[in-house]
Amino acid sequence: MQYRRKREGRTDYKRRLTLLKSHMPRLVIRGSNKSVQAQIVIYEADGDKVVATARATELKKHGWATATGNTPAAYLTGLLLAHKVKGKITEDVIIDIGLQQHHKGGRLYAVAKGAVDGGLSVRVGEETLPSDERINGSHINEKIKSQLATVKSKLVK
Repeated sequence: MQYRRKREGRTDYKRRLTLLKSHMPRLVIRGSNKSVQAQIVIYEADGDKVVATARATELKKHGWATATGNTPAAYLTGLLLAHKVKGKITEDVIIDIGLQQHHKGGRLYAVAKGAVDGGLSVRVGEETLPSDERINGSHINEKIKSQLATVKSKLVK
């Protein structure tokens, strides 16, 4: 009989084992329709240890007033996570997207770009990261571009 999470279609144990064999901290990215969440997780024998968590809904505390399910909010979530773990993680980080559907330049990779811009060393190909035009939100509307700059300046301090 398969493990419960395998039966439910929630965990790919073969992929998880490959990630764990790398002995690197993982940047776990999970997205929903309205938000995105990112965590830095370190494997330990008695269970995974979460070093830090950042959610797109936390951006409202920093002045983000628009939707949290878009690419600019995902980028800022990665930036927020990098700000939270500054000094705690000095080694390379590997991305763990899980079983989610993903594509080059998407929201999930916007989190990775935010983490890279925040100072984390994330192993990701440059071609998979979204363009600066999508990060700035100019494909949504121009108001988001100024709001992104404001929140980014608060997080980078």
